[in-house]
Amino acid sequence: MEISYSTLKTKEVINVNDGHCLGKTKDIVFTYPEGKILGIVVPGVGGFRFFNKSELFIDLRCIVKIGDDVVLADVKGKTPPPPKPICPPKEPRRNYDEYE
Repeated sequence: MEISYSTLKTKEVINVNDGHCLGKTKDIVFTYPEGKILGIVVPGVGGFRFFNKSELFIDLRCIVKIGDDVVLADVKGKTPPPPKPICPPKEPRRNYDEYE
């Protein structure tokens, strides 16, 4: 199934566990350059706080169905955070006291 972001952002996201509306899709989280979609961000309350205090990250594995009108998501309590990017290790900080 292919769906554009402009189409996805018009659909309400519903939690299938309690029937609450979490709002419309605000953002999509994906990896670069692999292009793998990790999940979506909705303006719901509670759960993992990814972007700001009220936004909720929903992992792609938690999305049950994308229908014509709504997106059904299985959100149980806290959702897992997106995987952290693999970055090279940081160099240790220099101690500038030795230069004095």
